[in-house]
Order: sequence, then C-alpha cells, then structure tokens
Amino acid sequence: MIPNKTALITGGASGIGLGIAVQLASEGYAIAMMGRSPEERVKESIDKVKAFGVPVIYISGNVTSDESRRAILQKIDSEFGRLDVLVNNAGVAPKVRMDILETTEESFDFVMDINLKGTFFLSQLAANYMVEKVKKDIGIAPMIINVSSISAYTSSTMRGEYCISKAGMGMVTALFADRLAEYGISVYEIRPGIIATDMTAGVKEKYDRLILEQGLLPIKRWGTPEDIGNAVSVLCSGKLAYATGDVLNIDGGFHLRRL
Repeated sequence: MIPNKTALITGGASGIGLGIAVQLASEGYAIAMMGRSPEERVKESIDKVKAFGVPVIYISGNVTSDESRRAILQKIDSEFGRLDVLVNNAGVAPKVRMDILETTEESFDFVMDINLKGTFFLSQLAANYMVEKVKKDIGIAPMIINVSSISAYTSSTMRGEYCISKAGMGMVTALFADRLAEYGISVYEIRPGIIATDMTAGVKEKYDRLILEQGLLPIKRWGTPEDIGNAVSVLCSGKLAYATGDVLNIDGGFHLRRL
C-alpha cells in the first residue's frame, strides 16, 4: 500500500474533473483518472496532474460498463493498494436539447446511464472495496463525493433527462451516506452552478448576459473548475466528518431565494 491518500476521479481529464484532480494532486494525493477518451488524447491533462510528482494512473473506460468499473478498481488496488476518495464527476448533457414533450428514449437512456446508473454502480463497487479496507483497519477513512448540479432542483424543460439524472444523484448520496455511516465512510454531494467548461461553452453569451447584466447570481462571475476543486479539498480535509449526506452548493449564491 502506498503512503499517499488516493483519489479516483471519473471524468478526470477535463473540465471540473481536471480541476479536482489538479487540486488533490497539489495536496499530495495519488490520482486515478477515468475517462472515455484514449490516453493519448488527454496526455496534456494527465501531465498537468503528474507535474505535482504524485503517482497517477489513467484508464480509458466508461462508467456505464461493468468491465470498465472493475478494471479501474483492480488497477487502483494493484498499484495503490487503497482508495480514500471516490469523486463521481463523470456526466453528460443531452446530445441535442429537446422539449420534454419530444425527448427520445435514446437521449434519456444516454444521459441516465452515465450520470445516474454509472454513478450508482461505481459507488457500489467502490463502497464494497472501501468497507473491506476499513475492516482490515489500515488506518484510512474513505469517502465518496458526488458532483451533481443546480439542475438537481432547477427545472430546464429543454433538457429534462439531465435534470432528472442530477436529482437522482441526490438520493444516491443520501442512500450511500446512510448505508456507509457505520463504517465511518462519509458521502457528500457538491452542486456546481454555472461553471466555465467545454460543456457550457455553447451557452457562454447567454449566461454572460444573465450573470453580468441581469443579476442571475449574487457573485457576478462564472464558476471555475478550481472552485469545485477547492470544495472537494474542504471535504477531503475530514473537517466535515459529522456532516455525512450533506450538500455543498458551489454556485455563486444561485440557490438563494431573493426578492
């Protein structure tokens, strides 16, 4: 078993996931990154994480695949011998935004399989691995962090399948927090707001207007992957161990009700 605490981050080679990976690597965590892209296509991202001198592994796979999920856990066990943090960050938006009166089963299944089904079954697999390590009393206090969205409670009728998937992640958080508390394994949910990533690049002008001119957010700026990385860092500090199942809104104040 390596001495470094270890984090597995799905969707870790870009956007929010990369922001989390870089932050934890800067704190000495060994990093396991899982993504759908071939390794050669995300080499620059992997190198950013490796620059901190920590052990880093990458596996090209899909969280919807049982084979991929088992492969990354086996690789972590063989190379690191421990898993301290699982960050369920992998997520997709619909390929085409459609009114909920027109949304197809294909689009619904595509989003739900990655955002919700994959999250649930990777959490299940990782949780069993963590419980096994806790029972061996090797001195770790593992945790699971689910990266959800303000879409968990905010209606967006042109991408209903995305909203439903993120709302479902809230219950996944509650269920695993309840089930794993007896083992000292904390489970949290982070709800990012409007974050500047490739996923939101297509709506930049729209949200520039809403944020800067129309007062959508109390904090008048886009969020960044670094903002989410910092929130994950706070949870990983262990200082919120008595708050299992809780939600962190990292959204510039979007969740506030204002008159």
